[in-house]
Amino acid sequence: MPLPPQIFRFQVSPDESGRRLDQAVAARFEELSRTLMRRIIDLGGVHVAGRRVRKSSYALKEGESVEIHIDGGPLDPFRLTEEAVLFRDRHLIALTKPAGVETQPTHARYKGTLYEALLTFLHDPFRPLQQPELGMVQRLDRDTSGVIVFSIHPKAHAPLTRALSEREAIKIYLALVSGIPSPSEGEISSNLQRMRGTNRVRSVNKGGKEALTCYRIVEKFDGAALLEVRIPTGRSHQIRAHLSEAGHPLLGDVRYGGPEEINGYRVNRQMLHSCRLELAHPVSGEPLVLEAPLCADMLNLIAHLSNRG
Repeated sequence: MPLPPQIFRFQVSPDESGRRLDQAVAARFEELSRTLMRRIIDLGGVHVAGRRVRKSSYALKEGESVEIHIDGGPLDPFRLTEEAVLFRDRHLIALTKPAGVETQPTHARYKGTLYEALLTFLHDPFRPLQQPELGMVQRLDRDTSGVIVFSIHPKAHAPLTRALSEREAIKIYLALVSGIPSPSEGEISSNLQRMRGTNRVRSVNKGGKEALTCYRIVEKFDGAALLEVRIPTGRSHQIRAHLSEAGHPLLGDVRYGGPEEINGYRVNRQMLHSCRLELAHPVSGEPLVLEAPLCADMLNLIAHLSNRG
């Protein structure tokens, strides 16, 4: 069973100086056994003196600060398989990202993030010194599923970054929302800004970054709707914040006011899926259309809502 999200902190005492990291933590906190600590350290969830430490045998020094970050996710690291690859050539790779996987490293996790899993996937055992030229040009929230693209060659990184940041790419999502928006098709435009001290964004009158969200209803249900959403801009949490502020938060998006249950069905994550990405190949210029099928949990919820109708 995954541990609940939490953070443990302490400062190394004189008596703990020279002790192994896993031993000292296990002695401090009875709920953190040495076996469990080895797994958390391996994931990258332990920081000593502000730096990530991934060796259980690390010898602590008096006065060092120790932080153990636990994100509530599985202790077995996520790994990519060929089935997740939507497109690949020598310049870029497109994947279908599952929900529940962090795109980039966090305080609680390096190993098992999509970034690290992709580095491992691309590693050539016959050329161990040759590192993939992996460029992260796009991010999806942990609980958002679907199409995501990375550059894997230096020639592709800058043009791919430009295409995704300067409205040269078409990004289309499917979203299950609470209620039925009116009108059935429209735009939401505002400047979004991160709220200090939180992992949320909101619309502001001054400052912030321009964000435009275009939507249309694909299907209506009892108390919910399936939307196709297009975002010419790509701000953090853009779809989640805009739909919440419009009075139609994503099902399961507790952070933005979305319901955890609808019509007797428990929703375990925000129902948002990156279904389609259209762009020109960053090197050849050829048009690319990348599509990812809906995840099983979203399909099951749609079926449940359809049966209620």
